[in-house]
Amino acid sequence: MSSLQRGLLMVLPFALWGTAMAAMAPLVHSGGPALVACLRLLPAGAVLLIAVPWLGRSLRIDPGDRGWFVLFTLVDAFLFQIFLAKGIEGTGAGLGSVLIDSQPLIVALLARWLFAESINPFGWLGLALGLAGIVCLGVPAPLLNHWWLEADLASWESGWQSGTGWMLLAALTMALGTVISRFACRRSDPVAVTGWHMVAGGIPLLIWHGLDPATSMLPPWTGLDWAQMAYASILGSALAYGLFFWFANREDLTGFTTLGFLTPVFALASGGVLLGERLAGLQWLAVLLVLASVLLVSQRQKLWDPLLRAAAPQPGDLKA
Repeated sequence: MSSLQRGLLMVLPFALWGTAMAAMAPLVHSGGPALVACLRLLPAGAVLLIAVPWLGRSLRIDPGDRGWFVLFTLVDAFLFQIFLAKGIEGTGAGLGSVLIDSQPLIVALLARWLFAESINPFGWLGLALGLAGIVCLGVPAPLLNHWWLEADLASWESGWQSGTGWMLLAALTMALGTVISRFACRRSDPVAVTGWHMVAGGIPLLIWHGLDPATSMLPPWTGLDWAQMAYASILGSALAYGLFFWFANREDLTGFTTLGFLTPVFALASGGVLLGERLAGLQWLAVLLVLASVLLVSQRQKLWDPLLRAAAPQPGDLKA
């Protein structure tokens, strides 16, 4: 695999997530968060489990990984998906994407603590630029106006939507799940672990939905609605999560997850292609900030090492 092909595959999960969230948003209101979450997980997990033997990999979860696998399933499949669906229900895809895509910062802190990954000043600058970029892309105008002292407190409160807390929980559980996946895949195949955790996490969500008297077992969706759900499940989950956790177990976690800042950029790009939408000046600035963020974090060591060598005392400087 060439470096270009590898790079494109690393970016692909975030491109798929950028459009999958928009596809899920209208379905949550009509079908309920538990149903949308389980319909996203169960078919995706089945596809991955069918693909694993075809790829010549083992479906077996090593006994030494099973405790971590249970925790991974609880955090990333069950809790994350339900928090995400409830968050989308209360915020919509715009602000929701911003909140969920703040998780690279959490992953960076966890990776530094658990795996001793170096971040350095260039990495911190990149993370800050990425966070600023996604804020400019998706935070509602009343919130931005208040930050710029152009709106009153009432406008600020109207911009802070009811699903914000759920989305922040989703960002936290996604970051925790990303880190836990490394422990769950120490001796097991990452694609197999991803497939099994989707199935194991989707079943209780289906039971939860079936026991909810406020929702019908099958929602009144149109053919287009089911097509959107299939897209969010097969491409936005099976392919996206399969690639994501495969790379998360092989790449520098901080650099790889920073690509998550690109997710709302892809969402905007798809809106431009499919809906003829045009970016405002602030959004163009946000895109540049995100691209600069990805460059700085991915190249942080190459940028920082020459400065360290230049600042280090030379052998001749130590002579009295």
